[in-house]
Amino acid sequence: MSNETELNQAGFDAIAHAMGQLYPGQKGFYYGTVIPAFLGGNDPLDGVEVWKSERGIPHWHYVTYGFTELYQKESDDPKESGYGFELTFRLKREGEEEPPVWPVNLLQNLARYVFSSGNVFGPGHHMNANGPIALESDTQLTALAFRTDPELGELDTPNGHMIFLQAVGITHDEMEALMCWNGEKFLRAMEEKIPLCISDLARGSLMESPSFRSLWQQGVEKDGSSTGFLYMDEIGAKLSAGTVVLRFGAGHIQTLLNMLQARVGKGRDLYLQGEDASVFFQPGEFAAAMENDTLVLRLPSQALDELRAILCPHAGVYPLSSVPITVELVPTEITDARGNTIRVIE
Repeated sequence: MSNETELNQAGFDAIAHAMGQLYPGQKGFYYGTVIPAFLGGNDPLDGVEVWKSERGIPHWHYVTYGFTELYQKESDDPKESGYGFELTFRLKREGEEEPPVWPVNLLQNLARYVFSSGNVFGPGHHMNANGPIALESDTQLTALAFRTDPELGELDTPNGHMIFLQAVGITHDEMEALMCWNGEKFLRAMEEKIPLCISDLARGSLMESPSFRSLWQQGVEKDGSSTGFLYMDEIGAKLSAGTVVLRFGAGHIQTLLNMLQARVGKGRDLYLQGEDASVFFQPGEFAAAMENDTLVLRLPSQALDELRAILCPHAGVYPLSSVPITVELVPTEITDARGNTIRVIE
């Protein structure tokens, strides 16, 4: 191999070397694309490599090649390689001799999202998969959280700095709990229960564990939430003659109340975005105004306490007595991964 060829794949070799150091003497399973993206292929990643790990519990350790600059330096930022990260994923082994392929497809889909939107992942972030992370499975893991991979950490390559970012499968209620706290702290607490935060399709929610829920509640009370933005499908906001009318889906109200307490209750703002309306909650003496199609609403602690006291996950109209705010809760349809309605909260 010529020196020029070695130089042109220096980023690729840096990742491969890091994996070789973590798993000495082992040959990984490499799933490459037929036509790489830089040659016009449809798969954004050049490939995904999988290693057999015995640490924590026996599992498969997946790592991507393609979020960073694998070959020649192309970006103008000399300090960072590409998007600045490669993704990893750890899946509990079930006795199979070769790794399941579905996580490869999952990682490619995450890459399509990043490459098309320009939105990047970072430690503490989360993403709703809107269905099982393993398609056609009945797993409760329907979302992902991200943290720095504890065994691989960060890496300086000839094309710049990068981190290995582990995608962790989590349940829907774990995602909501994570949002109300701090993503990195939530995952550190999870690791006390699940070694290396290894994804196990058969596991239930940690929020059903009294000890874990207590730890989470203590964290929320101490730290509040690091999430300042929340998207909800069903949002309505009207302001007329100083009176505010808010509309939310009944099935999402507990999450909203938790977020308001963890943000506004801690003196922080919360931006709520829906398909047809947006509300910017702020702590302070009551005030309401429309600014650029967004309702800016200052919420005193008394009003927040009243909201938490009277709202429940049932459709209805709930007027507040402490401030001129009325909350309308409308029925919420819970759907499966195919969009079929499986339950209505009303």
